[in-house]
Amino acid sequence: MKPSRDRARRASLRMGMVLVAGVCVQSTSVHAFQEPKMTVATVDFRGWKHNLKISNGETELIVTLDVGPRVISYRRLDGKNVFKEYDDQMGVAGEPEWKIRGGHRLWVGPEDESRTYAPDNAPVAYQDLGGGTVRFTPPAETKYGIQKEFDLRLAPTGSGVRMTHRVKNIGSTPTALAVWSISVMAPGGVEIIPLPSKRPHPGDAKNARSAADFAPNQLMTIWPFFHFDDPRWRFGSKFITLRQSKDLDATKIGLAHREGAVGYLNGDTLFVKRFDYEEGKVYPDFGVNFETFTNPDMLEIETLGPITTLAPGEIVEHIESWELFSKIGVHADQDALEKSVGPHLRKTQ
Repeated sequence: MKPSRDRARRASLRMGMVLVAGVCVQSTSVHAFQEPKMTVATVDFRGWKHNLKISNGETELIVTLDVGPRVISYRRLDGKNVFKEYDDQMGVAGEPEWKIRGGHRLWVGPEDESRTYAPDNAPVAYQDLGGGTVRFTPPAETKYGIQKEFDLRLAPTGSGVRMTHRVKNIGSTPTALAVWSISVMAPGGVEIIPLPSKRPHPGDAKNARSAADFAPNQLMTIWPFFHFDDPRWRFGSKFITLRQSKDLDATKIGLAHREGAVGYLNGDTLFVKRFDYEEGKVYPDFGVNFETFTNPDMLEIETLGPITTLAPGEIVEHIESWELFSKIGVHADQDALEKSVGPHLRKTQ
């Protein structure tokens, strides 16, 4: 039995949470955080009636409440959405099968044909936690015994975002999984992946400081549809770059990425995603915490947490930080990239 509009409104005021489950949500309601410019408002977006717009007066994010959730838009107020929007999947809900839709999503790995692709086409609850943080909780995936949610925190000024992704085992038996967070980027850009510093071969063993001077320091996994002669890829001395193209089919690699960040440059706007690598932990897909995929529609920047076995009731988290930079300069070669983009990607940020 669905709650009445009045009952839903009273519950929202009492608990600080709105559960969109067939109730009408006032699209004009605005809740102000303590920060002077920080606002959260329920708005229409691309055919969906219930979405949350979070803004600090400089940057805006929109998160779907009728499906997902998806962080479907992330932009500076004077710029474009850096995320992909699948036009034919906007404004639709309740489909029996999983839909990509675009934006940023929370998944569970390792990838399989069932748990990973569990449909998330139902209404989403949100809760204002204060301090610029909002929690988004979709319905539990009882078939697989997991509950997903994420906390989104927009900084009081600028474009900084902290995404805390969370999965809880709500089943009766232990389950092994990796938290997998995926940003679907708008087409037409170039992904920039920083590499660790190079060093020469020590030559004679007496020149080596330790055995590490002879050891590998990078790990890459390759999918069956990757080709070394694919013109979208450039493997340089300082960066790997991947160009999104509407004319070429899918490609994908993964890395054990210890450099702390990856960027996506589209026009003169740089999206930066920062994340960690935990030494000694076991990661999916032969040991990678970062994967990237592109096809004619979009490019995905994917980060993964370690594979973790959760006992009933246990929770695992995975954190990313985002930021937008504008008016990025020339990036025609590796040295130019180091000058214009490198400072935004290095660990010193």
